[in-house]
This record gives sequence, structure tokens and C-alpha cells, in this order.
Amino acid sequence: MSNVNNTDAVKKQYANAGNLSTRISIHDKYSTNKMGFGNWIFSNYRLEEGMHVLELGCGTGSMWKGHEQMIASCEKLVLSDLSEGMLETARATVGEHANVEYRVIDICDIPYENGSFDAVIANMMLYHVPDLDKALSEVTRVMKPGGRFYCATYGVHGIVEYLATLLGQYGIEDNSNKNFTLQNGASLLGKHFPTVEKYDYEDSLAVTNIDDMVDYIYSLSSMTALASVPKARIRAILTDHMQDGVLNVPKEYGMFVAVR
Repeated sequence: MSNVNNTDAVKKQYANAGNLSTRISIHDKYSTNKMGFGNWIFSNYRLEEGMHVLELGCGTGSMWKGHEQMIASCEKLVLSDLSEGMLETARATVGEHANVEYRVIDICDIPYENGSFDAVIANMMLYHVPDLDKALSEVTRVMKPGGRFYCATYGVHGIVEYLATLLGQYGIEDNSNKNFTLQNGASLLGKHFPTVEKYDYEDSLAVTNIDDMVDYIYSLSSMTALASVPKARIRAILTDHMQDGVLNVPKEYGMFVAVR
């Protein structure tokens, strides 16, 4: 797939908050780690008073809810996304602040001068980038020396691998995007940053309403092969794997912190 087509596919998938909201919802309802992935990510940020911060791929902006003090501490916070529709949702979620700017930005062409930011954030999006080396070069370019780059991602032994195992009889394979995972992220970042640390987030899903899991499955772009399979059949398979009314689904999430 060409870079242009890949970018177009990402824009289409994230044109609005619908599918993303579906996926966020199941994590909010059924995650066994009650801290919440977003709160955990924020607990690893080191954002000090007066910093200039850029977030790439901010999505719905939902992770910033409840962190108004951190927002206020930034001299400048740029929330950006490749999708105008997603950015509109983020604006509605986070609201208008004198120090917050909303911009449509492609990570491979960041419209800021060298050394503009103390910290850059790119959570759950680097695996979508068609030219990761170019993107990371852009990230390091706009960072100040000593600045931190925060990037959360998933591992290969999580939800999609589990679902592919259950639904393999229908030709479902784990073809999830593995361009930037917890397994290969350190080496990819190491080409651009002298210091890279990985942090693991311990969590799983304990799903009690199978319909929610079915909706989640059909929101995944990697599950398009299920289009010809009746939802009732998928629901039955998942129900068969419940124990004491609970479907236990493994998750593998974490983040990297790289220092410029």
C-alpha cells in the first residue's frame, strides 16, 4: 500500500469519533485495572510549569478530561490530529483555553520551527504512520534538547490475537498493524533518541455484556472479513467462552518515553 493510500485509509477510519468511541467505551466499562489507561499515561508525564507541549493524533481529546490543572500549567498546548472531524470532537471535549491551540497536523510535516517544544505526545497512532523514520525525524526536530517524547502503543499479545484465535474458523487472522508495538518500538525509537524507556500497563477486559464485545469487534478495521458472518454467530462463540458470566480478554498496552 502506498503512503498516500495508507494516509487516506487512516483519514477514513478516523473521519469522526464513531468507531474510536466504540473502542474507548468497552475499555471504560470492562477494564480490570480501574486506574484507567489514560490516567496511567498521564501519571508518566513530566510536564512542568511553563512548558510548550505538542500532542500529535489527539483523537477525541478524552484523555485530557480531568487534567485541567496540567492543561493550565502549560504555557502552550497544541492538540493536533490528521482528521478535522476528530479535532472538532477534541475541541468540544477539552474546550477553549487561552493556552490551547487546535491544529490539523501530519506528523511527517510538522509546521513548527526547530526546538519549539519541551514535550511531544503521540499516543496510539505511530503504527498508522506510513514513513515512521521521517515522522520521528520531524518529532526530534521540533523538540528542545532534553525534551521528552511520550508514545503509548499496544503489544502483539492482546485483544486482536485473542479474537483471531476464537474466530479463526471464519478465516479471521491477526492482521492488526504491527508497525509500532511494545515489542519493536524501542528499536525503532532508538534510531532517533539516545534514551528510550518502556513502561507496561497491567490490564485485561472482564466483559459481562457480549453485545458490547460484538460492537467492538465490528469497529475494528482488521476484522473486515467478518462482514459476511452473522453477528448472532459471533455472539454465540463469545458466549461459549464466558466463565461465570464473564468473558476474560487479555490486553497488552504500555508506553515509551524517549529523551531527545
